[in-house]
Amino acid sequence: MLKRVFIAFMLLITGLAMAQQGTTSPYSFFGIGTLKFKGTIENRAMGGIGVYSDSIHLNIQNPAAVAGLQLVTYSLAGSHQFNTLSTSSESQNATTTSLDYLALGIPMGKFGASFGLIPYTSSGYKLQNENEDSVTRYEGTGGLNKAFFQLAYQITPHFSMGVDANYNFGNIENIASTEQEGVQFGTRETNVSNLAGFSYNFGAIYKTMISEGLELISSVVFTPETQFKSENTRVLETTLTLPSGTVTPIDSRDIDVMDTDFTFPSQISLGGGIGKPKKWFVGGEFTSQKTSNFTNRTFDLENVSFVDGNKFKIGGFYIPNYNSLGSFWKRVVYRGGFRFEETGIVINGEAINEFGISFGVGLPVGRLFSNINLSFELGRRGTTNAGLVKETFFNTFISLSLNDRWFEKRYYD
Repeated sequence: MLKRVFIAFMLLITGLAMAQQGTTSPYSFFGIGTLKFKGTIENRAMGGIGVYSDSIHLNIQNPAAVAGLQLVTYSLAGSHQFNTLSTSSESQNATTTSLDYLALGIPMGKFGASFGLIPYTSSGYKLQNENEDSVTRYEGTGGLNKAFFQLAYQITPHFSMGVDANYNFGNIENIASTEQEGVQFGTRETNVSNLAGFSYNFGAIYKTMISEGLELISSVVFTPETQFKSENTRVLETTLTLPSGTVTPIDSRDIDVMDTDFTFPSQISLGGGIGKPKKWFVGGEFTSQKTSNFTNRTFDLENVSFVDGNKFKIGGFYIPNYNSLGSFWKRVVYRGGFRFEETGIVINGEAINEFGISFGVGLPVGRLFSNINLSFELGRRGTTNAGLVKETFFNTFISLSLNDRWFEKRYYD
């Protein structure tokens, strides 16, 4: 039964994801798009912290966590975002639905491994700038995907280390169209970047009991600076807008643009927390990213700069009674948290920051601690100062985390 649910859910979410972009943020124009959260729905519900790990859930934020798996774990998730974009004078609503990740974790004694596919960045925006005698429209689509493989080793019962190797690939398209009053023809410039490159994460987790019922967990994840290759193309067109509103190219010209090496900055995350195993946990995490090394792919913007970014996250969970036989709701995992992020983007002198509050539940299904996870997040990004856009978003997440045993010797068939 669980296999049928798993397949049906995957087909549904994949179909929805292919139908829409993963973001509607105008800030996805900068760099290589908006960075997607690399973590499970369980982590996302706890403010995004990745410090906690156990034996039945995947933690793809810290590669060392996979060493603690005791069961084979399948995990996939999708999300739906409702976004309100506001300026000082008007507002507009937009929605997106996307696939968040697909992953498999395999325990192998003291070793553990996981692999999967996850969106890395997303670009998706439609903007319009109106002057007295002209209109310019900006549109962007695309993003990067990440195919990852994690391998970890349990060095001692308390300490594990792991490495995460990623192949990042995808393309981003930016289109700028201008029409001028009294001029029959308009212009359209299309910039396309095909990006690819490898990146690596190194992680460690330390767990110890500090009393009979309390466990202390600490973690660290480091991502070194890496270079992505960007193959760039640019097309300049003369266009004609028909009475039906259709824009038709009249003349097209390829413009030579150099390929570039795109620098993706280094990052380090430090986390810690305390809790009672299988009962409750509360923790925090700090992430620093050298986003000051960011550059745009093929063009420079005078009013935009990049500074180092920071993230602050706090969250946790509570389980009334994980092995209760008489009450379903006592086995439910209740999660919550909040986060504050300095994205590192500065536009017109205004820093673009992001804030979110999240909560969710893990509902047990089937055998072997499988569960369905539901999570919700309310947040805000940006500001209306200096002619910018403020985003107010409400995210809904759903995932399946299914457990199984492989290579188990059966005495009865």
